[in-house]
Amino acid sequence: MRKDKRHAFILREVNLHNKVLSVNLSEQLDVSDDTVRRDIKQLATEGKLIRVHGGAVGKSFVTPFNVDNVVYAATAKAQIAYKALSLIKNNMIILTEGGTTMLELAKIIPSNLKATFITISPQVAITLAQHESIDVISIGGKLTKNANLHIGASVVNQLYGLKSDLCILGANAFSSEEGLTDLDWEVVQVKKALIRSAKKVAVVSISEKLNTVKWLNICPVGQVDYLITELDPGDQRLNLFTQQGIKVL
Repeated sequence: MRKDKRHAFILREVNLHNKVLSVNLSEQLDVSDDTVRRDIKQLATEGKLIRVHGGAVGKSFVTPFNVDNVVYAATAKAQIAYKALSLIKNNMIILTEGGTTMLELAKIIPSNLKATFITISPQVAITLAQHESIDVISIGGKLTKNANLHIGASVVNQLYGLKSDLCILGANAFSSEEGLTDLDWEVVQVKKALIRSAKKVAVVSISEKLNTVKWLNICPVGQVDYLITELDPGDQRLNLFTQQGIKVL
């Protein structure tokens, strides 16, 4: 495969899944690990992604407040945020993580909404704090620099015993067969704790991530109550999820 096509593939994977591993890219592209590492190094030098140990992450995911960053599928994520807003009611307790879609949602919270948001993302907490009528609780712990999320045992312990009305989760990959999956062990443990601490779980995801699978399981489809994408709820690509009892918005 030509270098330009490899670079386009790598950038799409980074934008889609926020983080990619070199070993997975070499398998997908059918090239050597050294080739992938050189490609990532060049793309990082060009300012198109951020190189990390074992792979790369997207710039907009790590530094979303940088006005120079271009958010992947920004229009679709804005549509998803407006749909997700319909689930939020006065006096609710809402758990969230991070990501660009969650930041879009945090920006459009109505000024008259009275609710409590509990988040593991410092960036989401800062954005939510601009709304005077809501209370914001940031759960602290070790900060993972690849995703700017608080992780670790302290976060899981703080979530223990908590029961929120709604948990809103982003998706690295969401499959109608394998459920919600990811590739970061510590992030997975925190996401599991978030799900256990909520009465209802909503997954927000652009449609490109649907029916993709990563190697670490977070939860089966049956533990998700809502799926929110940019697609029309009647789109046939969502049928396999609705057939399993998920309400699609």
